[in-house]
Amino acid sequence: MNPPIRLAATASLALPAAVPAKAPVGTPLAEAATHAVEGPGGLLAGVWECTPGRFRRQVLEREFSHFISGHCFFEPDGGEPIELRPGDAVLFPANCQGTWDVRETVRKSFLIIP
Repeated sequence: MNPPIRLAATASLALPAAVPAKAPVGTPLAEAATHAVEGPGGLLAGVWECTPGRFRRQVLEREFSHFISGHCFFEPDGGEPIELRPGDAVLFPANCQGTWDVRETVRKSFLIIP
């Protein structure tokens, strides 16, 4: 039996140094930091924080995210933008591609589902 994965104090969890977004779209250049813990069956749980900017989504697995702070939009390719604020949650299907537009530094907890 696998033990639960616990991420305590996600709103204030210390994260490693932020790095520039891998696929930026214009300026400002967003920077992101991630703390992740691997679980059974390839699950990945963690906290992600990103400064303002626009960039292409890099994760192509299914992902559930709960937004802790900040303000952003996700613009799926061929779809309508989704506005996300603290308390919102979203489930990205596998292979969901699009552009993040972070307006105010965002922090979210996430679960990547292979």
